[in-house]
Amino acid sequence: MSIWGKIIGGAAGLALGGPLGALIGAAAGHAVDKMTTVPSEIPIDEETATRKVAFTIGVIVLSAKMAKADGVVTRDEIAAFREVFRVPPDETRNVGRVWDLARKDVAGFEVYAQQIAKLFNPGSPVLEELLGSLLHIAKADGVVHANEVAYLERIAEIFGFDHPAFQRLLSVYGAGPGDDPYGTLGVEPGASNDQVKATYRKLIRENHPDRLIAEGMPEEFVRQANDKMAAINGAYDVVAKARGMN
Repeated sequence: MSIWGKIIGGAAGLALGGPLGALIGAAAGHAVDKMTTVPSEIPIDEETATRKVAFTIGVIVLSAKMAKADGVVTRDEIAAFREVFRVPPDETRNVGRVWDLARKDVAGFEVYAQQIAKLFNPGSPVLEELLGSLLHIAKADGVVHANEVAYLERIAEIFGFDHPAFQRLLSVYGAGPGDDPYGTLGVEPGASNDQVKATYRKLIRENHPDRLIAEGMPEEFVRQANDKMAAINGAYDVVAKARGMN
């Protein structure tokens, strides 16, 4: 079953619990018991499946709430949302129902971000991918507004990313102030060649799509993960060429 069937079927909400689970339950038409974390005794495969559901529903909820951050929901933002998700035609209405429920929900975005953060290690590359999805949507109308940046940086903080790490994410996803290969890699221009190489290898290792999927990123998001890898590789190639590195 695809991630969409798991979410819309409602059973995922029972495993997930908390505000995210309640939202899934509301979308599926039945109540879900409130919990704040996933029970530690569940098998690892179920834990990974729950993380995948949390990732996906998290993008829906947080993007729906972010769409109001700049005061207007544009057609471009909605199109970008659909591009990130690649929602099957027969699930478009169901996913739209979750979006609408999240947009109208009186709960603040922080309670959802905090629940998602509890399912992953602080600063997890999977959480970075989730932020990347939100950044893709934010920049869809041609500009990332100051309110959107503040919104995303607060989510990044909850996810365990400090300010420099958030600035790197802006560069990686093309939402920063300019084309900065060093910013994309997260190194200073004065870093040694060995530091650049070590940082690059670490990024490639941590952000490989297969590793991300194993840690909880849904397969439906693999194209975005590949695009991110391409951005990292491109930045390294620019730096390596400028420095004459082998």
